[in-house]
Formats: sequence, C-alpha cells, structure tokens
Amino acid sequence: MNKKQKKTLIRIIISAILMIVGIFIPLEGIALFVFYLIPYFIIGYDVLLKAWKGILNRQPFDECFLMAVATIGAIVVAIMGKGEYTEAIAVMLFYQIGEWFQSVAVGKSRRNISELMDIRPDYANIENEDGSLEKVDPDEVEAGTVIVVEPGEKIPIDGIVESGRSTLNTSALTGESIPTDVEEGDEVLSGCINMSGILCIRTTKEFDESTASKILDLVENASSRKSKSEQFITKFARVYTPVVVYSALVLAILPPLVRMLFMGLDPMWPEWIYRALTFLVISCPCALVVSIPLSFFAGLGGSSREGVLIKGSNYMEMLSKVRTVVFDKTGTLTKGVFEVNGIHHSKLQDEELLYFAAHVESASSHPISKSLQKAFGKDIDRKLVSDIKEISGKGVTGIVDGKKVAAGNEKLMKELGIDFIPCHHTGTIVHVAIDDKYAGHILISDVIKSESGDAIRSLKGSGIKKTIMLSGDAKAVATEVAESLKLDEVRSELLPGDKVSEIERIINENGKDGKVAFVGDGINDAPVLSRADIGIAMGALGSDAAIEAADVVLMNDDPRLIAKAIKISRKCMSIVYENIVFAIGVKVLCLILGALGIANMWLAVFADVGVLIIAVINAIRALFVKKL
Repeated sequence: MNKKQKKTLIRIIISAILMIVGIFIPLEGIALFVFYLIPYFIIGYDVLLKAWKGILNRQPFDECFLMAVATIGAIVVAIMGKGEYTEAIAVMLFYQIGEWFQSVAVGKSRRNISELMDIRPDYANIENEDGSLEKVDPDEVEAGTVIVVEPGEKIPIDGIVESGRSTLNTSALTGESIPTDVEEGDEVLSGCINMSGILCIRTTKEFDESTASKILDLVENASSRKSKSEQFITKFARVYTPVVVYSALVLAILPPLVRMLFMGLDPMWPEWIYRALTFLVISCPCALVVSIPLSFFAGLGGSSREGVLIKGSNYMEMLSKVRTVVFDKTGTLTKGVFEVNGIHHSKLQDEELLYFAAHVESASSHPISKSLQKAFGKDIDRKLVSDIKEISGKGVTGIVDGKKVAAGNEKLMKELGIDFIPCHHTGTIVHVAIDDKYAGHILISDVIKSESGDAIRSLKGSGIKKTIMLSGDAKAVATEVAESLKLDEVRSELLPGDKVSEIERIINENGKDGKVAFVGDGINDAPVLSRADIGIAMGALGSDAAIEAADVVLMNDDPRLIAKAIKISRKCMSIVYENIVFAIGVKVLCLILGALGIANMWLAVFADVGVLIIAVINAIRALFVKKL
C-alpha cells in the first residue's frame, strides 16, 4: 500500500471505532449530534471537499455530490427523528471502503504492468579512452555508438553485437524464460538482460526508437484508446447522474405535496426525504464507472505479462469478436529460412553427400549454399575446392577433394547429360552428381514451425470458424503447408498488393459474421495489417512497420499466442458484460425498492458499495490469464 492508501485505511478504522463507540455511550440531543460529527468529518471531509469543488466548477453531478447530499440529508433526517446518525456515517464509511478497495485493486494492476515497465534501462555504458566505463543517459547516445553491457545489466538500446558472447534473458520482452545465446554479428533488442559475458554493442537506433521505448509507449497509451463499452459507460454516467438527482428531488417533494394538497393527509416529509436520500445512495454509478475501465486495464496488464501487447481496450473488444483468422505464410506459420529437410536416393552416406554439396557450393552467397553448409555443420576447407563454375539459373560445378562434383537443379543434370531421379516433394531440390554419376538429391524447404499445428488446433478449439493462409509462393508449396496444418483455405501466388485485395474480399464474404484478423510477421505485411479488422504482428519486436501498423503485437515468434490473445480478450469482455449486467440489475431492483420505501439506507449501502466491491473483485480476474 502507498501512503495515501494507508492514510485512508487509518481514517476508516478510526471512524468505524468511533461509530461503534457512539452506539454504546449514553449521549442524547446536541451532544450525540456533535459526537457523531467527529467520525463523519474524519471519514468524509475529502468527499465533501470534492463535491464543493464540483459545484464551484459547475460540474456537480458525480459520486461525491451524491454521497455528500445523501449523508448530509441523512443527518438532517436523524435530527428530525426519522433516522439515525450512524446511517450517514455508515454510508460515507462504506463508500470510502469501496474507494480504498478500488485503489488497491488498481495498484495491483499497475504493479503487474510495472513488471513489464522494468525493461526501461536507467543508463548506458560508454567506454572512455582510458578504458574506464562512463554511465550516461540512454537519451544521449546516438545511433552508431558502441556501448558496453556488463553481466546483470539491461541492454539499453537496440544494436548489433560488435564483440563478446553471452546469454540473454528475454522474458521481459517475450514472456518466455528460455535464454538466448548471442555472439558477434547478432542483433539484440533493448530491454533484454545480459546474463553472462561482456557485450560490446554498436547501436542501430536512438533510445526513443528502440524496442523497449516503443513497448513502454504502447502499454502506457493503451488505456487512452477506449472501447465502445467504456464510451457507453462514460456517456451513460454523464446522463444518468443528473437524471437520478432530479428524480430523487421529485421523490422528496412531489409525494408529500400530493398527500398534503390533494389527499388532505400528513405529508410525511421525513419519510419521503429519507426515501429520496436512500434512492440517491443506491443510484451512485461508481460500480460501473470504476469496474469497466478497471476490467480493461487488468486485461491489458495481464496480456502484456503473457507477451501480448494490445494497443487499447477498443482493440481488446474487437479481438474478442474475431471469427476468421488469416495468416501470412513465410515467417508466420513457417520459419522463413531455408533448411535441409531431406536427403533422397543417396548413393553415399547422407553426411558424405552433404560434404560434397556444401563444399562445391561454398563460394556462393546464395541462401541454398548457406543451408547446405549449415546442414553439414562443420568448417569448410576451401583448400579442397577448385575450378568452381557457377552456371546461372542451374547450379554449380567444381572439383572437391579430387572428385568432379556438380550440384544444381534438373536443368543442370540435363545439361551435363546425367540421368537423375525426380523428387516428388515440394521445395528446392539440389541434385548432386559425382564424377558424372548421379549421387542423390537434397530437399531444401521453408520449415513449418513446430508450434504452428498446435496454434491452428487451439484456434479451432476456441471457436474460430475459418483459418485461411495467404502466400506469394507457388501453389504446390502453399497447398502442402496448408494441408499439413489443416487450414480451411489457401490462396497462393499473391503479390504484396494482392494480399490487401484478398483481405478485403474475405471481409466482404464474412459480412457481419464476426471480425477478420490478419496475422503477419510484420516486415512486409504493414498494408494488410492496417486493412484487416484487427492486425496482429507476430514476433515483430524489431519491426517498426509492424508495431506502427498492427493493433496487437505478439512479443515472440510463437503462433500459439494468437489463440491466447483471443481467449484473453474474450475473458476480459465477459467480465465487462458481467459487471454491466450485475451492476445495473442490482441498482434497478434496489431503486424500485427504495422508491417504494422497502429499502432502507443499509440496503442502499450494499447497492452502492457492495456492488462496487463485487464488481472490482470480478474485474481483477482479468489479470489472471496464465492458464488460458
């Protein structure tokens, strides 16, 4: 608890004790009135002050005004002999308990979000000419500067490792505790914690443009983007409060006048004033005004801790309505890198075939060459390779360890007059011949992420009606990926501009049957992310375009987070609707009972403070999303 919360709690305890003492001490008349004013002012002075300021500013209709009028009225009624002073104190006391409870709940939400805020670095280390390190403000570091990050320190600015090797804790950014190894040439993001070795990093951005700053900006500004539910509650409270104030005024004046002027009966002014005051206490809309934004705030905080950055409660609400998810293929459902995925019809040992293919391709900078060298997994001895000839569009020939080696596509084999065995798998096929004899072929393809299958199953299990993949790849390649993942539709051979047209077509086909989400890796998908009902950028922490264009940013490369993001949004919206129905339902019932004189001030306290506390407790559930 902070100082303000502790101070409020002390006031609550003192007022409650004095109220209870007042019940048992033998005081009457003016002495009793003066005694009860002490706990009343202790617990309610700030509410009375806010109400008075609201009147002076010509904006009186808020919960403080309602509480002030109701409690002062209750004291007047008690003086008239109808009620008790304890009712006025109890109303103010329980109102403050509700406010204190709400403050603690918001504090809990903020503390959970502050765990994410801990990625903000306090300084950057610059090495002086004498080798000493100087701590400077990260804002002062220009792009291209070499900074030093020691073990245990946060990386302050995005950059490339110039020297050193270490392990990074990326949990603050991605939500995953699996450490990441980095070495010279690797890109590193601000907010990660250096766990072992010393790293020298050449910054590629300024601090304001770095990943940590952008994430913090997203989280801090998320609450400013209001959903339709929040906008409704704000407008509702703005109209509702003056209506109930005037209704209470009518309830206090009209029935007594009717009884006195038209029925010739006792007007019963204390009775009807008491009912009007009870009506006012019941009508206070703080349960709605507090719990709805708190529900969204908790949901945004809970999702941030799980590696899902939702830019605002409006996007939270939109995400909950998604029924169709459209995927980019490369980098989203697949790894986006070529890897050796099979060796077929080899006349040699697999490792031996890779040895010849990797060596003859070693002079090439083509991704295929890099894939072969990576699969071989050992250092290439360039001394063993000679007479390399690269035949454009076909492949490479050369001498490797005294043997004549050719590696390439079917066109190369035909040109060399070598009989080969066609491959029926989808991907890039590297046929290998040694001393003019066919030795087998190597399949290289973009590998499907191991998590993609689980991600699609999770989406189907969470009520997503249709999953679609958009790809620029050839139909055979795209179809194979779609079939292996059991996607509902695949649309292939698309240019970047075609994807926007396809998204628009899918949105039109969907009509009112739920919203359409597009999931991309964020590098070249910005136009489509912007056009979809809701754009989800996955694993795009380093992509400026993705963070700018997307409505939801997943902080790692795991597609399973998509289903989790949708489940989080649905849980949050479910809590919002529960609170709206519960708060309005209880208040309408109690308002009717209050107007009829059935409900007393104690029931009014429950209708106000009790509903607030229950709604706040329910709202806090939005923080707990770990097991979704």
